[in-house]
Amino acid sequence: MRLLANADEKIDAHSYPATAAELIEEYGDLELEVANGEETFGEALGRLDGETTLESADDARTVTYSAVSKKAIGRANYSDRDSPSIGEDGPDQVSF
Repeated sequence: MRLLANADEKIDAHSYPATAAELIEEYGDLELEVANGEETFGEALGRLDGETTLESADDARTVTYSAVSKKAIGRANYSDRDSPSIGEDGPDQVSF
């Protein structure tokens, strides 16, 4: 699954610099592939100030990955890293 599979070519072909508002107007209806539900490109970029200027397609991708909702994270509070440090609270460990 690729988050921007439906938007990659259009983001690459767009003329930059561009504002978030311009990208939303042009491509806002494109569906993003998120793990737990649906989200559009416009919903993700709508979390930014519309005047945010993106200098390149790579900037647009990075900002989109940063702006998607928690629907995109998969299993909430999951980590395959070490348990919380002493004094920190964390979710109970589950063994499968």
